[in-house]
Amino acid sequence: MDPVEFRPFLLRDREASHQIVSFFPQGREGAGRAAVTAPRRVALIGTFPPRKCGIATFTSDVAEQFARFNPGIALDVYALDNPQAAPADYVGGGGAGVTGLIEQDSAESYAVTARRINESAVDAVWLQHEYGIFGGPDGEMVCDFVDRLAAPLVLTFHTVLSGPSLRQEAIMRHLVTRASRIMVMSGQGRDLLVSRYRARAELIEVIPHGAPDRPFGRSETFKETMGLPGRKVLMTFGLLGPGKGLERVIEALPEIVARHPEVVYRIVGATHPNLIASEGESYREGLMRLAKELGVENHVLWDNRFLDTPELLDQLEACDIYLTPYPGLQQATSGTLSYAVALGKAVVSTPYVHARELLAGDVGVLIEPGSSAAIADAVGRLLDDPARLGAIQRRAYARGRGTIWPEFARAGAALIGRALAPAAREVPITATPGLSGVFAMSDATGMLQHAIGVVPDRRHGYCLDDNARALMLMNVAQGLSRSERMDWAMTYASFVQHAWNPDLGRFRNFMNFDRTWCEDCGSEDSNGRALWALGHTAELSPEPELRRWAARWFDEVCPIFAGVDYPRSVAFALLGAAAMLRVDPGHAGARGLAERGGVLLHALLEASRRPDWGWFEAMLGYDNPRLSQALIEAGMVCGRDEWIAAGIDTLGWIADRQTASAGHFRPIGSETFGRPGEALTFDQMPFDQQPLEAQAAIEAARSAWAARPDRRWSDHAMAAWRWFFGANDRGAVLADLATGRSRDGVTPRGANENCGAESILAFQLAHHSMLALWNAATHAADRSGDTLESGPRSTAGQSAAQPLAHP
Repeated sequence: MDPVEFRPFLLRDREASHQIVSFFPQGREGAGRAAVTAPRRVALIGTFPPRKCGIATFTSDVAEQFARFNPGIALDVYALDNPQAAPADYVGGGGAGVTGLIEQDSAESYAVTARRINESAVDAVWLQHEYGIFGGPDGEMVCDFVDRLAAPLVLTFHTVLSGPSLRQEAIMRHLVTRASRIMVMSGQGRDLLVSRYRARAELIEVIPHGAPDRPFGRSETFKETMGLPGRKVLMTFGLLGPGKGLERVIEALPEIVARHPEVVYRIVGATHPNLIASEGESYREGLMRLAKELGVENHVLWDNRFLDTPELLDQLEACDIYLTPYPGLQQATSGTLSYAVALGKAVVSTPYVHARELLAGDVGVLIEPGSSAAIADAVGRLLDDPARLGAIQRRAYARGRGTIWPEFARAGAALIGRALAPAAREVPITATPGLSGVFAMSDATGMLQHAIGVVPDRRHGYCLDDNARALMLMNVAQGLSRSERMDWAMTYASFVQHAWNPDLGRFRNFMNFDRTWCEDCGSEDSNGRALWALGHTAELSPEPELRRWAARWFDEVCPIFAGVDYPRSVAFALLGAAAMLRVDPGHAGARGLAERGGVLLHALLEASRRPDWGWFEAMLGYDNPRLSQALIEAGMVCGRDEWIAAGIDTLGWIADRQTASAGHFRPIGSETFGRPGEALTFDQMPFDQQPLEAQAAIEAARSAWAARPDRRWSDHAMAAWRWFFGANDRGAVLADLATGRSRDGVTPRGANENCGAESILAFQLAHHSMLALWNAATHAADRSGDTLESGPRSTAGQSAAQPLAHP
């Protein structure tokens, strides 16, 4: 199995016309590297012994059986704990393998654990879900918890309700939207997930509850051990409570005993801890009184303990008929039912979901719920006919061969494998992306905003932001004839020009498909980005006429930013001013704008920065690296070293927070935007991840390299570039080199299949900056004799944008 850590390496060939960055995970064979075997690591979340509940037993069994049968998957157990209700020592005894604890009613504990799991760089998270084991009403704290997890999520639903409350249904639907794979133990559970909870059928797998593999037909031997030779043994095991229906079996005993006086009914298991806390042993005591009143107290044997699995199995082996008379019919899973069938026991049960499916085909006997007469008749008939009893036991044993732990472990490993992010594919860094995706989103008016899949969605019209970016792309795009470049550049430039509202002295942003404006004044961000595009065009357009046009409009627009203070608007405008100053160092408007912007951003940083928070604002938003990039470039054009230093320091800070423990790029997700900074350590939501953030990381790293060359920036830019090609939390390949399209981002379920203008342009512009940065970094390494093994060395020519590492 491949571990999650991505370790890119370079196939260096000085004779080659281009180089390929190989994004194989460590351990994958390729390019002469030997395979390295290392286990996958999966965070397994559920209750765990010594806590007494069925989920705890299941989680413990999974951990034990995977260690035995799947050594290629290492499980880190995170146990849900309820210290107020049932303090438990997880260090000793059954909890020796616990990696961490989650206090089930503590929101902070969920947040801390999610961060810890993310930092541990596990390949996947496997969560056991039952409403009663998570904190909040109906266990709703699980929703916030899964939102924080970056690794692919595998869910096991132990209960799928056909008649949930509104809150229960909302919780399930939320979990379904976050899951990469879903496991249920019954076909009905699968069908309900699809029909009621809107789960995708292809993500759901039915894996029967695991069961032990023991020889058949040893009941008499174990009866001797337990002092029950010659008896006919009925048995029920589990935590006692009114939902078990045990009173119906006791009511049936007089008739059973009258026909078979050798019968004993063994009730094995402790009273449920929640019932003990509220009512003590009143339920058990009531059952004992009932047995006495009916005169069968000597035929009921009590074992008031929660047994560990080996002893439970020994006791199950000693029984002839196993009873599960549950009155509720929605129970999707019963571990002890699975155990009893796998050990070859005849089962008499009410037709709850698990029993109905597991006992189909005369593997057991199903009876109507709530009927002591039905229990007496079913048990009596089996004991009356030893041949039939033996036949059912053999059929049960045969059915159980499909549920024994080796089979469960095999199916579970396959389930996890299908959830894991696949390796990122090889990407030639020098390959020029096609532009058909850009032009398919464009018409004579400009570039449309959104798409459904790859088809432009005209309902949302156009926006200034995207057309400004598209103009920037035409300044640096390669592989275009002069006439084609000019045609499209004129289209996008015309949109920018038409967006200007001279009455207000501001740009509009959104336009309907019928070319009517949606507003008189666009956002400050869109105005800042328009000025950036003008400066960029004045610096980098291959067409002299367009450079002069851009310079003229820059002069017209520049004064409006004298009163703009919003950080990103200032940053975008400052980047345009820096571009203009690289063309005309004496440009007074650009100089004033760059100095004002640099002072504002630097002051903002000084006011917000704390020992544990090195950022410009008290929260993170979109396009975060642009603030650092703008301060670096302001320092470069204004000769302010302290601004450069601050910009590089903050870029390092945000780069650290956008790098996963496994080393791949993990941009701040849109769900984190606007969350208070002091809580970010716990509250960062890894999704949705957007191409705009990867582009910003690459271009900011390029500016940092231009100011102070450092291998760190080339490595970070390469991580962000690989993000487009699958080196991300879902292994989702977003970019298509052939068309130049990019999907709209990474969601908990993989790629957002839409290809909007912002995403396409982010990928296109990121490519040109990435190529220019790596050309510069590789040539610097060649001069110094160093080797850049994590990036490409291109001999295929330089990027069109060389002045300062900008597209």
